[in-house]
Parts: sequence; structure tokens; C-alpha cells
Amino acid sequence: MLEFSDEYYCVAPDLRGFGKTDEEKIIDGRRGIMDWVDDIVALAEAMELKPFHLVGHSLGGMVCWGVIGEHPQILRTATLIAPGPPMGFGGIHGKEGTPNNKNFTGSGGGIVVDKFAERIKEKDRTADDPLYSPRNAMNRLFWKNGFKAEREEDMLTAMLQIHTGGQQYPGDFVSSKYWPGVAPGKFGPVNALSPKYNQTVLDQLLRVKNKPGLLWMHGKDDQIISDESYSDPGFQGKMNVLDGWPGEEQFPPQPMLSQIDYALQQYRLKGGAVRTTFIEDCGHTPFIEKPSVAKKALLKHLIEQEN
Repeated sequence: MLEFSDEYYCVAPDLRGFGKTDEEKIIDGRRGIMDWVDDIVALAEAMELKPFHLVGHSLGGMVCWGVIGEHPQILRTATLIAPGPPMGFGGIHGKEGTPNNKNFTGSGGGIVVDKFAERIKEKDRTADDPLYSPRNAMNRLFWKNGFKAEREEDMLTAMLQIHTGGQQYPGDFVSSKYWPGVAPGKFGPVNALSPKYNQTVLDQLLRVKNKPGLLWMHGKDDQIISDESYSDPGFQGKMNVLDGWPGEEQFPPQPMLSQIDYALQQYRLKGGAVRTTFIEDCGHTPFIEKPSVAKKALLKHLIEQEN
């Protein structure tokens, strides 16, 4: 947003469940990403925004799929930076996102490690746990190994503003006989990302008549949105991080990049314009790790679509 402030009027809202939004407002995971979609649309209406360029990163990129599919008339373009697949996150396989089993185990609030969730709740700023302190998790997963963010303290502060406890992050879950033993619950952000509750997102996206032009921007060394994601129970099982993995045939790693690529191929076949930019030597956050490269790609997309 800072990079573009001279050329565009920029708005960066906190999403429900994060930042300085009303902590009494919960996320109904059974609606999938739609609580966030509704909030974005309500904000645009309240600010009386004319059709605008939408940019979303990671979870925000998943919200973009829903805004495009449900409210294309409010958009000029959309840019998805390292988005999760429109099919959702966890417990699915194949390019179309087929569930590994009937109750979508391996997705939802139960897949979050308790140690990590507790440290988020405690607003832990230490680096005393190599795996589960929020600072170390951020530095290990958000960008390519070796990168150091100048604004690390600000980013950690934002990370620790996740709303926790009760029906907030990470959300509830139900036990299951299927590996890894947890299935989606009803509330909180991680349940809202479950494929169980996002089965119509891609279909709705493809049904849009006047499709806004899309840009998919992705770091080639992304460890979160990947066909080998360290956040994915299937890949964790394959790497012997989760016990009892039933094997590749029953619970393969989720092919996230293949699923995004498939969705965009279908979008293109249905008449939508799609541009793809993969950035070398870059992890999950191109606009932080490679700001000049990311700005150039985004600006080219905006100008071309405006013309």
C-alpha cells in the first residue's frame, strides 16, 4: 500500500477475526469465506467506492475468489498474491479438490498446533521455541530462508492481533475416525477455510459473466501455498511430522499450486483474462521480499486492464 500511495487511493481493511476489528464479531465457518466477502462489500458500500482494484494476499487471496464470484460488478481488476486455492485448505487431493474422506479431516480448527495457538493468545514476542514461537514461525515460513524483514516488529505485532479464544482462532473441531483424527468445526478462521464449506466457490467464480482481469503473483520458494506445504497435514504426514500417516494413496499432500492453476485455466476458458507472475528467490510475501518486482508486475496488470 505504501508503494502505491502516490498513484492510487489505497484502503487496507483488517478482516473479521484479525487486527482492530470488533472482537465480539465471530466468523461462522459454515459459511466458508462468505463472512469476509460480505464485510468487504459492506465496507465498499459504506465508503461509496466506485469499482476498484482488489488485491489479496494468502487468506486475503482466498477472500478475493469469493468477491469475484459473488460481486464482480464492484471490481475493475483482482490480484491474488500467494492465495489459497478456491477449493479451500486441507484434506483434499487432485486438481479439482476431491476430499480425501467424507468428513474433510485434515482441515479446520483442529489442525492448528496447540502450542502455537497458545503463544498467539499470550502475545508471545520471544524466540525461545524454534518451531512454535510466533516470531520464529513467521521467519521460518513467511519468506524465503535467509530473508530479514526490516519491519519485523510491526509484522509480529500485527500477527499477534489475531482474535483468540472461544469461537475465535483457531476455532473448534470434531473428532474423526479418519486420519489425522480431526474434522472441521463451526467457527473461527481456520474452519472458514475448510473445503467442506467452500465447495461452490469455484463454480460461482466460473459462472461470472463479466469477469474482471486477474493477476496471480507467487514466490517460487513459497513454503505455505505449495504442492509441498509445511502447513498441510498431508505433507506433514509424509515428512513424518504427524504420526500415523496412512500414505500417499489415502492422504496425499494437497497440490495447492495445481489447484490454483486449474481454477485459472477454467477461468480463462470461460472468457476471463489471466496473467501469472512467478517471482524468483522469493517466498510467501512478494510485496515484502521483492517490493520493486511485485510493484512492477501489479502496476503493469492495472494499466493493461484499465486500457
